[in-house]
Amino acid sequence: MKIQYLGQNCFLFTYNGKNILSDPFYNHGKVQSGFDIAAQKIDFILITHAHGDHTADVKEVLQHHPEARIIAQPEISAYFGHSNSIDINFGGSAKFDDLKISMVPASHTSSFPDGTYGGEPCGYVFRFQGKNVYLAGDTGVMADMGIFPQLFGNIDLAILPIGSHYTMCARKASFAAAELLKTNKVIGCHFDTFAPIKINHEEALKRFEEKGVELVLPQLGEILDV
Repeated sequence: MKIQYLGQNCFLFTYNGKNILSDPFYNHGKVQSGFDIAAQKIDFILITHAHGDHTADVKEVLQHHPEARIIAQPEISAYFGHSNSIDINFGGSAKFDDLKISMVPASHTSSFPDGTYGGEPCGYVFRFQGKNVYLAGDTGVMADMGIFPQLFGNIDLAILPIGSHYTMCARKASFAAAELLKTNKVIGCHFDTFAPIKINHEEALKRFEEKGVELVLPQLGEILDV
């Protein structure tokens, strides 16, 4: 699996020739990332919750890729009125080939910018070839994280928000990674996009190092391998 960071919680996951775009918000950092939605092949749009910095570019994705399937809760799927959707909920999973994407809880809020109810916030666990990648979405620390390794097996990689203010800070995220998720590697997200979530990179890296967890702070457009 390849993972390209496009800002906030927007990632392009590529696996077995399929592209999954999470929480579309790529236009904000488009100059730095060079990401061109028209030049992509998007098979799935994966949405964790309804906030504008996670859904702002969904309609544009569908304009260029009307065949793409939305994976989200029923409330979010219904909001976009896209007939080609996979509406799942907690405990549910979407599957293609040998990749299974399971919805898990998150501790946050969820409504669209126009005030429409967006269901409950969530995260996802990608399960493939004996590996588990956890995409947390926007969340604070929660006890449920301690169950995920028991339920899914070893968490090989966690993608965690670390910007504080609206989500976990680096200290809390490093605790979640080491003590609850029991993972050795984290990709940080939801940081530096706006003034309230600017972080001290050195301090963040130190927090995770103290917990024995590798923290990757990706650049916009950077592609990582799992």
